[in-house]
Amino acid sequence: MRKTDIAAAWKGLADCKGCGIRDLALFADLTEADFNLIHLPIDVLQVQPGGALYHAGDEPAALFTVRSGLIKLVQYLPSGGQRIVRLLRRGDTAGLEAVLGQPYQHSAIAIHPVLTCRIPRAVIQRLSDETPRLHQQLMRRWQQAVERADAFLVELGTGGARARVARLFLILAGEDPRGECDLFGREDVGAMLGITTETASRMVAELKRQGAVTELRPNRFRCDREALHAIADEP
Repeated sequence: MRKTDIAAAWKGLADCKGCGIRDLALFADLTEADFNLIHLPIDVLQVQPGGALYHAGDEPAALFTVRSGLIKLVQYLPSGGQRIVRLLRRGDTAGLEAVLGQPYQHSAIAIHPVLTCRIPRAVIQRLSDETPRLHQQLMRRWQQAVERADAFLVELGTGGARARVARLFLILAGEDPRGECDLFGREDVGAMLGITTETASRMVAELKRQGAVTELRPNRFRCDREALHAIADEP
């Protein structure tokens, strides 16, 4: 990992046993005895927007659990462009390739400020060898990654541009009780949906005019889920 990409790097050791998102994270099933097997520090890192956890092709030194914020997994194209292949949020794991010792397949870039736990590969290897609980979680994470990649391709890679943008808003709003979400730069929106930056800007403006989304402040939106679902179903 390139340390210069971590904006405010080391925050301290993670308290894995007392972690507020432990039920969502990679160590969810570990017992007290399992935690005693961890002999390397698990660092808590803050990454500012645009900072990278790792780049495609880097040697796999660690896995990362996202505690807060939003990360894009970017694939760079021969043409010089980029395609965002997946989004990672609270509780997700980045860098699963490290389990197999393979170079990272994508670049993991923070879209919003990110708080993450950096788990050294050696910790994962030892726990995977000595406790079946982590091995089972790793298998679940692989399956989850495959399912999300498929869903990402179907939901955000098919249909018209307006429908794709509507689906993106619905994904970002998630289960927020107020239907609110933070969007990001239109260039990223375009790279995620396979449309141009100009088209992304035009579609967001159109959804605002129609009242399907309301911009509360720059790039902070309240979503009308019913209206967005109707648009998302358009061919």
